[in-house]
Amino acid sequence: MTINQIRQLLYGMFILVLFIIFLYCILINNWLVMNKTYSEQLWYKKHEAVISLDDIEQNPPTLESPDINVTPIPVINWNKMAKSRLPWYFQDGTKVPNNIEPKHKTGPRTSRIWPEEQNNTDRIEEQLMFVPHNYQYENSPMKKILINNSFNGCMINEGQTEFISNDCPVDRCFITKNILEAENMDAIIFNGKYSKPSHNKTSKQVWILLITEPAYKSTLNVDQDVINWTAAYRHDSDIYIPYGRWAYYNPSVTQIEQLDRNYASAKKKKVAIIVSNCSDANKDRVEYVGELKNYITVDVYGECGEFNKTVTLDEFLKILDRDYKFYLAFENANCVDYITDTFFVNGLQYNTLPVVMGGRPEDYQRIAPERSYVHVDDFESPARLAEYLHRLDADDDLYNEYFRWKGTGEFIDTKFYCRLCAMLHDVDAPTKHYRNVDDWWRGPGVCGDRKTEWRRAEGLSAGGRVANDDHE
Repeated sequence: MTINQIRQLLYGMFILVLFIIFLYCILINNWLVMNKTYSEQLWYKKHEAVISLDDIEQNPPTLESPDINVTPIPVINWNKMAKSRLPWYFQDGTKVPNNIEPKHKTGPRTSRIWPEEQNNTDRIEEQLMFVPHNYQYENSPMKKILINNSFNGCMINEGQTEFISNDCPVDRCFITKNILEAENMDAIIFNGKYSKPSHNKTSKQVWILLITEPAYKSTLNVDQDVINWTAAYRHDSDIYIPYGRWAYYNPSVTQIEQLDRNYASAKKKKVAIIVSNCSDANKDRVEYVGELKNYITVDVYGECGEFNKTVTLDEFLKILDRDYKFYLAFENANCVDYITDTFFVNGLQYNTLPVVMGGRPEDYQRIAPERSYVHVDDFESPARLAEYLHRLDADDDLYNEYFRWKGTGEFIDTKFYCRLCAMLHDVDAPTKHYRNVDDWWRGPGVCGDRKTEWRRAEGLSAGGRVANDDHE
């Protein structure tokens, strides 16, 4: 074989190798394209399920739903899937707010966070999801807030810590207790009481009165026309700060069956209350309990009772959870919106049905789970209330209906300072002041004498008791 023949042979082999490599590349490329197409289809199928969660949250699937495929499929935890799209203030929430649309010259804006914009709700969740249209995040100016008094009682840190640590969507705010800087502040909070600063109030400075004590025992003594915003347990405050707040995962799902639990099981006792303040300011509470005891057994614990005068609250709550069907969650004042830990912690966070006195029925309806309590105002007298409690005691199914709210939502942290910061950045905030805060806070009808109001309420209450005829 000559040298030329060898060269031609090698050249041919080289061409063959190139052809094989070229063919291999085509096959590989074709496989990758096909695999990519499959992956994209799989991605879209997965995300179609996620996208459809909006519809699922509004209309949870049931066996009667015509669109449900009855072919056996793996069990899906719809509640868990829905939780992944909850707002940021829920325990597992991830949904964060965006800037709202600018306010049009005519008509209300979409986000209604002020009492003037929406006075029939507490606006808490709207405020938590509020980011003003003018807010530019790290480029926004820092709003400076002075706590004018009782700073140590606030249990908060100076600086930006309160806003950063709480993951506030609007966090460009700064807290100080330096009274000497009062004139340079954007907002001054008077915590618990009003004491006039040494400087003259400027038109751009917001003065805020924060109140947590019940109206009957808090005399404000505030100058006229100086307070711009209020922050209190009253829902008509500019920034509502309740002792507790329930929020549903899906507002259209407020009750679910508790198939694996009988809350009446092993509970052999009926009614209990703990009273430790024997010079009780709420005489109505004492008189109502005394009258109620004539018709049903009521065990009174604490210093003012006949059962275990030295029992601690924690010990009482364990006894309550184990032995009793009903807990008298009676507040120490009968004032509008005054609903405290007596209800939210002692009542709802244990497996006992609270019987409530304090705020009005509509006040409980606004912030508590539906059908989670019995309100004394729904009955014309303690005797009629006792009749209904006896009926619940004898009917486990009816008693368990008051626990169907469990699992439909959670108690949220209302994050007062997050809401405050967002509202301070709102360029569309209404210009306002209180002519006389005392009139608003302690005026006629704010606190009442419950003894004169023992009556039968018309229709259903917030607690969701059965219709009036069912008490006959």
